[in-house]
Amino acid sequence: MRSSDIARLLTLSAIWGASFLFMRIIVPALGPLPTAFFRVTLGAIGLAVILLAMRVRWEFKGLLGVSMLLGVINSGIPFVMYCLAARVLPAGYSAILNATTPLMGVVIGTLFFRERLTGAKGWGVLLGLAGVAVLTRTGPVTMSGPVLMGALACLVATSCYGLAGYLTKRWITERGGLDAKLVAFGSQLGAAVVLLPFFGYVSATSGIPGPATGGVWAAMAALGFLCSALAYMLFFRLIADLGPLRSLTVTFLIPPFGVLWGALFLNEAVTMAHFVGGCFIALAVWLVCRPPKVVPSASRAAS
Repeated sequence: MRSSDIARLLTLSAIWGASFLFMRIIVPALGPLPTAFFRVTLGAIGLAVILLAMRVRWEFKGLLGVSMLLGVINSGIPFVMYCLAARVLPAGYSAILNATTPLMGVVIGTLFFRERLTGAKGWGVLLGLAGVAVLTRTGPVTMSGPVLMGALACLVATSCYGLAGYLTKRWITERGGLDAKLVAFGSQLGAAVVLLPFFGYVSATSGIPGPATGGVWAAMAALGFLCSALAYMLFFRLIADLGPLRSLTVTFLIPPFGVLWGALFLNEAVTMAHFVGGCFIALAVWLVCRPPKVVPSASRAAS
């Protein structure tokens, strides 16, 4: 792996880790649903500007509709869930729970997509659940109903991410494929369109709670443009340069940055529960994501 690839990987991890910090700043002022709506809307705008600057041809090959639907599953619902969790969970908690995405993919693939559950993947899921239990029961936040619901909201989000991976293969890849940058734009657009009426209803009935200061809007701009639009572009560049498997290394690096930013800027406590729970989840993700062993063929063994 080249030094430039490592730099992009660390940059992407730091950006996505910061998204949990930004949500902790924004949600108390704007509320969960407006935060999620503004994030996907700004993400769509930012991606549109990037696509125009890169002179990408807007050829969706009849896949715009499914790209938008994927966005509801891959962005709309998860972002709302993480914003709900941000009301009660520290940024570091959400960042660590976000790392369970591959584990949720294993469960969903086994239950609904006829994926074979290997021993390593099974142990990975169990270790991941143990990590979640350690984090929620022994962490610095007192275990309570709202904390448990916040953790469940994060797991709903990662389940959506896991499901979206299979649906992308079925709806996009197996139907001829599409430029990943266009899929990213279509997904953010679809999430914004679906969240718009809910945002309108919440704004009309409840209003936006609390004063929105300049710092809140600056965090909102960073969440939309930096953590959505720019992050997508960095991720797709990594996939092109390193391949999808090695790009999953970002999953291991987001939690440390999420915990770090929360401690530095929000004075969130860092305890042994973060380390132990994070290690359990990191080991679980490694078991799930590691490439299978290549068994030599008979002919190769004989040569």
